[in-house]
Amino acid sequence: MTKKTLLTGGTVVSMDPAVGDLERGDVLIEDGVIVEVAAHIDAPDAEMIDATDRIVMPGFVDNHRHSWQTAFRGVGADWTFPEWALAMHRTVKPHYRPEDVYAGTLLGRLEALHSGVTTMLDWYHVAQTHDHEDAAVAALRDAPGRSIFCLGAGWGTADSVDADIRRVRSDLPGDGLVAMAFGLRGPDDTGMDTVARELKLAAELGLRTSLHIEAAGTVTDLHEHGLLRDTTTFVHANGISDEELRMLADAGSSLSISPDVELKMGFGSPVTGRALAAGLRPTLSVDDVPSVGGDMFSTMRTAFAVQRGLDGGLRSRDLLEFATIDAAGSCGLGARTGSITPGKDADIVLLRTDDLTVFPVTDPVGTVVSAGHPGLVDTVLVAGQVVKRDGVLVGVDLPALRTRLLASRDRIAAAAGVSLDGTWHPRPESK
Repeated sequence: MTKKTLLTGGTVVSMDPAVGDLERGDVLIEDGVIVEVAAHIDAPDAEMIDATDRIVMPGFVDNHRHSWQTAFRGVGADWTFPEWALAMHRTVKPHYRPEDVYAGTLLGRLEALHSGVTTMLDWYHVAQTHDHEDAAVAALRDAPGRSIFCLGAGWGTADSVDADIRRVRSDLPGDGLVAMAFGLRGPDDTGMDTVARELKLAAELGLRTSLHIEAAGTVTDLHEHGLLRDTTTFVHANGISDEELRMLADAGSSLSISPDVELKMGFGSPVTGRALAAGLRPTLSVDDVPSVGGDMFSTMRTAFAVQRGLDGGLRSRDLLEFATIDAAGSCGLGARTGSITPGKDADIVLLRTDDLTVFPVTDPVGTVVSAGHPGLVDTVLVAGQVVKRDGVLVGVDLPALRTRLLASRDRIAAAAGVSLDGTWHPRPESK
């Protein structure tokens, strides 16, 4: 029997030029798929969701987040990148058990859903044991969102992960809400031969890849070796040249910018404007919550303010595209999510317009980008399934999960010998 849901009476921001925006519109969903968007739809046999005083828009897509670190939220607000690397990878990570990975990943994914992120790429680099990997996958499966498990190698190791990639790929064939990607380490960590081998494996297994990059020259080296792919998302890229950005654009590669982390940790200004000038549509991501907030509203706002301060070149709709349809394309999901388009899965969020922090909403897109926040997220649907209703996640025992995460955090901190009273400040050795 066909299941029908009708979102009725909302302000529709579709992010699809062919559909447009509707000051007052309806969205009809059948078996998890959007089938019609119009000013008025008659569907008496559908379950009704009243979207009056709501913005109806596609869910956010975050294509780069390390959710295993969720238990240490906020402790790195003052850290530079070397301090973060010392703290997370060399101090606490060795003490993570599989159950710690599970708790952090689950709470991190639920947090993202709570703030309207319907699709999230979880960039996993705990790299301890198979049980740790399986715990992360289990957590993503237990969170009712669309997720991509991006499996990468351990921090600072050149060891082969081919067997792990094949093992996990056999468990994640890509036909459900949890898919898989391959987290590359790059030539600076492993050498060009390793990058070439891993890209070949990714192509064999039908996996997209993601690569953190900072230094100028790396993209040039990859280009000269014929290793730029339209299936690779490059993360950060603050230090690369305009010519290298054009190389990525010519190759059809994607770019993920994490503006809050990049500015706070000392990476430099986000490359948003330079990427656009090079013909490359940037996308946005949170990165890690020990250092920054976990919602896409603040991420969009930072990217917007910084670039407008530099050249005034962006408009609010650009930011919303970066965080929805452009990011969906970077994950290989552009035909499935990222806009309210008939034929796509119903990954949709309803944002309150009667909240005093945004009322009156005269320009919906401008309001979402300039003043939006997680408190506006009233309803979230993933593939047509309501996973948050009236501001509350559906079927989630948050008190039990909070207790579990606090116990995990406290055990790891004690084992690592670090304080949680605000005085922990890692001191990397000077070179």
